[in-house]
Amino acid sequence: MMIRMAKEEDRKEVLALYKMQLGREFCPWNDEYPGNETIDFDLERDSLFVMEDEGRIVAAISIEEDEDVDNLTCWSADLQPGGELARLAVLPSMQNRGIARQMLQHGMTVLKQRGFKSIHFLVNKCNEKAIRSYAVFGFHTVGECHMYEQDMYCYEKEL
Repeated sequence: MMIRMAKEEDRKEVLALYKMQLGREFCPWNDEYPGNETIDFDLERDSLFVMEDEGRIVAAISIEEDEDVDNLTCWSADLQPGGELARLAVLPSMQNRGIARQMLQHGMTVLKQRGFKSIHFLVNKCNEKAIRSYAVFGFHTVGECHMYEQDMYCYEKEL
């Protein structure tokens, strides 16, 4: 398996991967988000990465630019600029194999290469599976918020 920057030709597979997540526990996505506009935004910024296995896309992650999240007051001032990873998706048939962790690690590496001092993100307070995954990397809970119609923990880590 290999992680690489996504290309325009990956759009259909990435969109299908996103749609497979709809209705999954703790997934705030809907029929409109993430969609083609989101993929356009990520491709234009070289911010969408995919994991490929034998020619098929099995996972995706994006470097996000979300002013609402960036403006939360819980982020450490001395760790700015901070980058956010978002839209992590893994094929349901490929979950529980460490792929999400590999995608997060790759995203953190890219953020550091791009000059970010920290990574921050939100996770649903009830999403125990995600919380366990993030604990492996030593993220710190720095706050709580209510966004996207969900109660979230705010996680941050120095890169």
